[in-house]
Amino acid sequence: MDSVAILGAGAWGTALAIHLARTARTASIRLWARERGQADAIATAGENARYLPGRRLPPSIAATADLAAALDGAVLVVVSTPVNALVEVAAAAHAHSVAPLFWVCKGFVGDTTRILPAHQVVAPSWPAAVGVISGPSFADEVARGLPTAVTVAASERDAAERVARRLRGETFRAYVSEDLAGVEVCGAVKNVLAIAAGASDGLGFGHNARAALITRGLAETGRLCVALGGQRDTLMGLAGLGDLVLTCTGDLSRNRRVGLALARGRPLAAILTELGHVAEGVTAARHVHVLCEALRVEMPICDAVYRVLHEGLPVRSAVEALLAREPAAEFQ
Repeated sequence: MDSVAILGAGAWGTALAIHLARTARTASIRLWARERGQADAIATAGENARYLPGRRLPPSIAATADLAAALDGAVLVVVSTPVNALVEVAAAAHAHSVAPLFWVCKGFVGDTTRILPAHQVVAPSWPAAVGVISGPSFADEVARGLPTAVTVAASERDAAERVARRLRGETFRAYVSEDLAGVEVCGAVKNVLAIAAGASDGLGFGHNARAALITRGLAETGRLCVALGGQRDTLMGLAGLGDLVLTCTGDLSRNRRVGLALARGRPLAAILTELGHVAEGVTAARHVHVLCEALRVEMPICDAVYRVLHEGLPVRSAVEALLAREPAAEFQ
């Protein structure tokens, strides 16, 4: 057995560490926290009281703020920071590891002029295979050992299969996909759509509206997926429809909670402060907007979310504008 380094001691990183310890395929898991105080608190309490309270950490998990120590001898590196820190963390890890690098964060990377799926930025400078673990997987449920299924996609098929085997457990299914671009696009866009779903529910528009929003949102995701080199079949899998349904309907979804609060008239800054966690859909909405303009892809629901978040459009006005659109052929 061997060691795995998990870089990022938020809810997902901690839950993944607990799960890997539970499978007993990994001798040790090093959970790296950027702040020494956070690492010390986890080590002392035996749990991540800040991000995943009440979930005890098995003895095989060691929390540390020393990046070199976390990576020393690791056969797999998993980044679980917010996506906006992925490139920075990967660059820092590069000096200490040549192991395959995977991430569980979802979203695009880049600035306002050049937005890309994460693997296109990370892979060229990383010395081994890179990939993503995605799918409908709330951290608390993974930590509790509730049934979960995810997709693993990588730049090398063998690497994806090895990681999937390591992840599999009695209640945890891990499937392999060859569509790295498609899995990443689905993971990024579903967070934007979850904000829309939360806003719809917050306005009291009902289940019919939410179902229509999820379905049309999936169609929008497909357009961007194909434009960025992904495969439409991925939309029907765990990283596509599975994660979209969970994030748009589950009460643990941070992005859905942002939408609910927006519908109540709360200002975005206050919502994010009260949330206490990162809602990836807020930044993803801006990135999707830039990509749609550059690639000439039409995504009206995502555009409405962007205008609410970043241009101050009232939520109800955004919904009215969507309803006023002339319906076209459903499949085109």
